[in-house]
Amino acid sequence: MTLTSDVEALRPGEPPANGRFGAYGGRFVPETLMPALLRLESALPGLLSDPVFTSDLAREHRDFIGRPTPLTLCPALSREWGAEVWLKREDLCHTGAHKINNAVGQVLVARHLGMERIVAETGAGQHGVATAAAAARFGMPCRVYMGEVDIDRQRPNVERMRLLGAEVVAVDKGDKTLRAAISEAIRDWVTDPDRVFYVLGSVVGPHPYPWMVREFQTIIGREALAQLTSAVGAPPDVVVACVGGGSNAIGIFHPFLEIEGVDLLGVEAGGNGSAHSATLSSGRPGVLHGAFSPLLQDPDGQLIETHSIAPGLDYPGVGPEHAQLRDSGRAKYVEASDEEALDSLRECANLEGIIPALESAHALAGARRWAAANPGSRILIGLSGRGDKDLDLIRERTP
Repeated sequence: MTLTSDVEALRPGEPPANGRFGAYGGRFVPETLMPALLRLESALPGLLSDPVFTSDLAREHRDFIGRPTPLTLCPALSREWGAEVWLKREDLCHTGAHKINNAVGQVLVARHLGMERIVAETGAGQHGVATAAAAARFGMPCRVYMGEVDIDRQRPNVERMRLLGAEVVAVDKGDKTLRAAISEAIRDWVTDPDRVFYVLGSVVGPHPYPWMVREFQTIIGREALAQLTSAVGAPPDVVVACVGGGSNAIGIFHPFLEIEGVDLLGVEAGGNGSAHSATLSSGRPGVLHGAFSPLLQDPDGQLIETHSIAPGLDYPGVGPEHAQLRDSGRAKYVEASDEEALDSLRECANLEGIIPALESAHALAGARRWAAANPGSRILIGLSGRGDKDLDLIRERTP
């Protein structure tokens, strides 16, 4: 596959021109937040190339997060699918998911900028746990907003956040899930942007957040590319990841963008037939949480209530860079239903002894379909998190 000019213009490490990925992105926020965003935009290039900052981050990767994470060949899945299946094991990060890469990076930025308090949102709870852990690591008070629906679905993560010293605020407004939690976290941030740092959990929101989060997550793809090249001497035929907001997917995709012949496949939440969270497949462009990107909305522009069995995918928007990659043709996006994700989770657990998060199980479902259409291919799957947090949901859906 040859790269489009849009993708060639966006080199790894560079911020997007004018804060936009093609037509998407931008900065649509209250005027009170503009100084904080401009300050962050101005400081980031220097910080990300500063030897002190990068040394601190590398140390935390190694000593706190536990990087590099393994790349695991799956012999049983490979036989079952008729393909060569590899998992990039972000489930083995400290706190159990890729979210810690971004949380540690952003809390380090906050500390370097002299911020006094951390605020965050969470859906599945993994970003909240990661942010609470990072804030505790660096001695900063932390408040996490979480929708009441997600609190009920992910109770163990709520207790973990509290044990890590974070204040967990239940959001009973709107849809009471991730969208409402982000809105409440932004309201908190607006009250004191000179002292409060908002640790946003995905590649969404106003510029420079989609770019900054991507930079902290590309460690996933950089490691996977080096590990697979070392193991077999060649890149994969396809890289597969689940997509909600899209941080784990952009993190594993980005280092492969300019490698010809490597396809990129994002898997959205197809839901239960009547409701879903497949924004790239069904959305129309609009503004949500400070950025212009595809949204799930009705003809009047009102957001549609979303659904996914995976709380981390239950969001009506998506990162602007994913929309640009879709439009350029460099990445393709498909859906996996709740039942397909559950089947893939059970299959991975039974055959490989690995229990993936329900979010990651969507990627497995999409990869299984890819293998059926492309026998003998080499497949790299981003296993974004572990399934401990989902055991109650799994038990409810298990006959």
